[in-house]
Amino acid sequence: MTTLAAINPTLLDLSTRLDPDGAIAAVAEILAAQNEILLDMTWQEGNLPTGHRTTVRTGIPAPTWRKLYGGVQPTKSNTAQVTDNCGMLEAYAEVDKALADLNGNTNAFRMSENIPHIQGMNDEISSALFYANEQTNPEQFTGFAPRMNLLSAGNGANIIDAGGTGTDNASIYLVVWGPNTCHGIIPKGSQAGLHSQDLGEVTIENADGSNGRMQAYRSHYRWDAGLTVRDWRYVVRVANIDKSLLIKDASTGANLNDLMVDAIERLPDGYSALGRAAFYVPRTIRTMLRKQQISSVTNSTLSMENIAGKQALMFDNIPIRRTDALSADEARVV
Repeated sequence: MTTLAAINPTLLDLSTRLDPDGAIAAVAEILAAQNEILLDMTWQEGNLPTGHRTTVRTGIPAPTWRKLYGGVQPTKSNTAQVTDNCGMLEAYAEVDKALADLNGNTNAFRMSENIPHIQGMNDEISSALFYANEQTNPEQFTGFAPRMNLLSAGNGANIIDAGGTGTDNASIYLVVWGPNTCHGIIPKGSQAGLHSQDLGEVTIENADGSNGRMQAYRSHYRWDAGLTVRDWRYVVRVANIDKSLLIKDASTGANLNDLMVDAIERLPDGYSALGRAAFYVPRTIRTMLRKQQISSVTNSTLSMENIAGKQALMFDNIPIRRTDALSADEARVV
């Protein structure tokens, strides 16, 4: 295991480490293949049974210019304790026993039928990482958008207004994943990632809506997850991108290249030493970004590189991950 994986583990790193027989690791590979954010996202075990409490620095002490025989008043930094909770996401998958056995390879058939349930869990977690809000849905955790939704807030310096005024806006997120910047959390003492349990053969009551019974194989899926933003300076949101105004030459609407450069410049110096940086964009934005680069007369900042055996679109050496959860229309951030 590399040093980076040891101190900044992804979901696949953790699942491989905690599941020697490889069953959960195989599920994690399916998740990562369908949800690119899991290729970058750091996961840490929380210090609470239901989440994680961390100390966040909110202010830097100011030093004093001292003259000879002059005194210096002691100072201290300002901090605040923040508790981030985890949500419990669950699903049951049931397959008719007769159909599964007829296939000839019961376990393989059950897995093929259960993959849509895994995808549904995956899609829900991906959406929650950006849009979930435990203030309005207490059973969820809080994602990026509710944390970065006010230009005048303390973290408003890392919200870039792209100028859209309608209700069909999109956002780009730049996140530096790391144990001291921003990371996913799992409850203390729990298992990393999506946990699958084979409940075996069961009798389904009222299977046909007329009180009929059916023998079936049942699987249970559970994913306990949360999000901690320990230092907001390492998360940048480019908000208010009016999708309807985007064109190839960027003569109207947002210039995506310029906005992404602005986002990188909002990060503190030396950010790459603290974690993995990645852009997260909806499909429409990534498509238009490539078109704007092709039509530009300047040198392109986009490139295709091989990362861990996979081709990745890069912007200024930072991977761009297509995240379909971000495809929803957003109201203007003000």
